[in-house]
Amino acid sequence: MSVFQERPKIPPTQAQATARSIPPEQYSYGASILRLLRNKPFILLIITYGLNVGCFYAVGTLLNRMIIERYPGEEVNAGRIGLTIVIAGMVGSLICGIWQTTLAVYVMSLVGMVVYAGTLNLGHLWVVFITAGALGFFMTGYLPLGFEFAVELTYPESEGTSSGLLNCSAQVFGIIFTICQGKIIDSFGTLAGNIFLCVFLLIGAVLTGFIKSDLRRQKANRMAKAAAAGQTPGQDYGATALISQPDTLPPKPDQ
Repeated sequence: MSVFQERPKIPPTQAQATARSIPPEQYSYGASILRLLRNKPFILLIITYGLNVGCFYAVGTLLNRMIIERYPGEEVNAGRIGLTIVIAGMVGSLICGIWQTTLAVYVMSLVGMVVYAGTLNLGHLWVVFITAGALGFFMTGYLPLGFEFAVELTYPESEGTSSGLLNCSAQVFGIIFTICQGKIIDSFGTLAGNIFLCVFLLIGAVLTGFIKSDLRRQKANRMAKAAAAGQTPGQDYGATALISQPDTLPPKPDQ
């Protein structure tokens, strides 16, 4: 890590250029968090992101238990199903960006969870491989979209701060869901535990529909391009690639 620069000398985007223009003595981490917690769309995103990823953590933690309970002696295949979820999630992280909307991927995560819960007890392990893979595809695919959406909603706040709050929410919901689903499985069975997660995914999908798409970073970049429309291209300095037109000298008076 010692051979890498902390950051590029030239800001790559207008957003980064604006963020760097804030003097360090004027930046407060606590004040930044307070500003984020007053951002209503971001608060909704924290809740919905935590619900989605928390459900994913609970499924991953209790997967072996759910498989073994319905398919005794299939410990090896339980591990393979977990591997399927991981591999499908890797693909989903790359492909789900095509939708460019968190709501569509969130709804597909809900559908995947419902199908997984409904097919787990059918007695066909190959079906579980397919449905679990689809679940991992959409749930993991939601992760980068959530981070990207958070950056847009919270511009020009630090990306690390918004991402940290999302991760914190996911961990809290993950712990709660894992404990609660484990208790429900003990008392009522695997299907009831999965329905429990489906209910919260449905709540998250509804709340996601209420998030206002206030894409601040994109607006800032568009404004910067519009402001640069009457400027002359100079030496390439990344986000600061355009320099102002020199003032035109007044004509000399006639001698």
